[in-house]
Amino acid sequence: LLCLCCRAAAERVRYAIAEELPTGSLVGPLARDLGLSPDQLPARKLRVASAGKKQLKYFTVSEENGNLYVSERLDREELCGESSSCSVSFEALVHNPLNVFHVQVDIQDVNDNAPRFPRDKFQLEINELTSPGSRFAVGMAEDADVGSNSLLDYELEANGYFAVEVKEGQDGSKFAELVLRRALDRESEQSLRLVLTALDGGDPPRSGTTQLWINVTDANDNPPVFAQDKYHASLREDTPPGSTVLNVSASDADAGTNARITYGFGETPSKVLQKFLVDRETGTITLQEALDFEDTRGYALLVEAKDGGGLVAHCKVKVEVLDVNDNAPEITILSLSSPVPEDAPIGTVVALLNVNDPDSGENGEVSCELSGEAPLSIVASSGGSYKVVTASALDREQAAEHRVWVVARDRGRPALWSRRELSLEVSDVNDNAPVFSEAAYSAYVRENNLAGALVLRVSARDADAGANGRVSYWLAGGSAGAAGAAPLVSVEARSGAVYAQRSLDYEQCREFAVTVRAQDGGAPARSSTATVRVFVLDQNDNAPRVLWPAPAAAAGSAAAAAVAPAAFEVVPRSAEAGYLVAKVVAVDADAGRNAWLSYELVQASEPALFRVGLHSGEVRTARFPLARDAARHSLVVLVKDHGRPALSATATLHVVLADSLQEALPELSDRDDVSELTPDLNLILVVSLAVVSLLFVSTVMFAFFSKCRRSRSPPIFITSDKELYSSLPSKSTYNYCNSTLPLPYSYEVCLASESGQKDFTFLRP
Repeated sequence: LLCLCCRAAAERVRYAIAEELPTGSLVGPLARDLGLSPDQLPARKLRVASAGKKQLKYFTVSEENGNLYVSERLDREELCGESSSCSVSFEALVHNPLNVFHVQVDIQDVNDNAPRFPRDKFQLEINELTSPGSRFAVGMAEDADVGSNSLLDYELEANGYFAVEVKEGQDGSKFAELVLRRALDRESEQSLRLVLTALDGGDPPRSGTTQLWINVTDANDNPPVFAQDKYHASLREDTPPGSTVLNVSASDADAGTNARITYGFGETPSKVLQKFLVDRETGTITLQEALDFEDTRGYALLVEAKDGGGLVAHCKVKVEVLDVNDNAPEITILSLSSPVPEDAPIGTVVALLNVNDPDSGENGEVSCELSGEAPLSIVASSGGSYKVVTASALDREQAAEHRVWVVARDRGRPALWSRRELSLEVSDVNDNAPVFSEAAYSAYVRENNLAGALVLRVSARDADAGANGRVSYWLAGGSAGAAGAAPLVSVEARSGAVYAQRSLDYEQCREFAVTVRAQDGGAPARSSTATVRVFVLDQNDNAPRVLWPAPAAAAGSAAAAAVAPAAFEVVPRSAEAGYLVAKVVAVDADAGRNAWLSYELVQASEPALFRVGLHSGEVRTARFPLARDAARHSLVVLVKDHGRPALSATATLHVVLADSLQEALPELSDRDDVSELTPDLNLILVVSLAVVSLLFVSTVMFAFFSKCRRSRSPPIFITSDKELYSSLPSKSTYNYCNSTLPLPYSYEVCLASESGQKDFTFLRP
């Protein structure tokens, strides 16, 4: 409590000025007294604030030098009435950081009001038998000033009968009483007209006058006498109109009409006469209008009793107004810093409040608290001000706005309370990085896709708002195992869509990984990454490739035959069923079902003699070779995958049935001659037909001419010379495709002298 009191005292600034100062008069160097230099004024934004607009209109703060000036004429009597002290209080606010200071300006009285009597003329009726020394109340002059400038003395015009004496009540008020110095004589002087002057204590003094008209009446030697000189009554401010305040009573020793007493109010302000009413006959004082403790805390009534002879007596009635807790606290928001950034430190002032309760005592003692779930707390400041500060860290992603109720409660019985809603928005700070919906993505793309095809779409969410939550994407790199992976795909910056840059080939790249980075638009920016693994799905786009027999030999082209000897297999005629002839070896670059190969014998000179394993590609004999079986066979094997649609390739295998290699060579030579003619079989057939026809015609013509010549010559057989012999070089090699060993052979051939064509040929080296 001591710390809080010291802090409150340090934050209070007090000035004193005279009332009625002209507009623009200097009150004090407010900025300097608050410790602010001229350079700090633009940033700190010094200004004045108050719970009521009435106080703010009197003062203003200069933005250039921070001095406090009078902005409107100050009338102390209008502001504070009869109060001995008068001040105007308000708050001075500074920003960056936000703080509040209590400023009090005391208004000093100036003698600007002259004493004033309620009436310009007073009439008194005084009996001629009135003894000297008798006193007569002539009312009280009012002076709105206070202190030394208030009412000080009364002066009476010089005369031979009356003098004036000043009486002071317990409340400090001064009223005049006429004192009879010499006995009156109605016969010599029936009336008197005197001037009563009221003087204040100002320098120079001010004065006010009224006329006293005194009528001298016949003898009524006993004036009324009140039972008490002073009466006191206490009323609660919630007393309803019509209630009895008290009853005054007076008696008169005279008899007859001179003893008949009537009651009324003496010289009393009109404000009081509006509140109270006295019964002329009974002296009962009743309440006419509702009381308000906050407006007036007490009333002084002057009640007079007059008998039938005109004698008057006076008594004072003091009515005290008791406070009732009839005013709820008033909450005024002086300043609200909204929105506040979510990274604001704990203890940041977000709002300044002023709470005022017009009641007094415990009824005016107020406590404040916050109602609602929010990371805020309220701290009491000076002069009924409160600060709302952050009690814990703010997080816009959890709550973008906090709504709390400021509840102010007094200590009255029953207590009254009021509340005011306080809405605080939290502004965003880039404190969250984008978060991908998945840490790793997997995508499956069929090979041979179109360039620009959508692979997948990545998505990242940023809990921040605005630019801090706007996410953009780009590629941050690829996996080490996928050479050139980055150019294969691209990512659209706004949508996160990943597109293929070109057509993918499963046989070249079966999978690759890229890293996608998501970055927000904050400053500084935050980012996160996710791995995208792309799996290329195989399509049946590769036909099987035959590794053996070699494609060149299997194709049987003349160019291939000229370069390398043809491949063939030798099967002994004694081979049993199931004898392994050869194995067709093929591969498919595709995968899965697209690479499952099956083998099928689609063409054979003797289909019943050979069979092919469906999955192994092994060519075996289906039965024992028979003597009637041809020695030379050509097998065409179809290799087919299981794709949809299926792709295939063929392999041609040449088989010779022979028990030895020497027996297989003639068949091999014939096969080579035939193989030379097979590239264009149709052409050969046409040419052969033409040659046969030509030979037939030539033979017929030759026979015809021979008969005509009738020449006969005996046949002679000779042995062909060395040029007609063909021998196999000792180093000639035959390629049996890894199934037959190379061996050298030599032959000697005898031909007829007329033979123009060799019946036996050999493979070219």
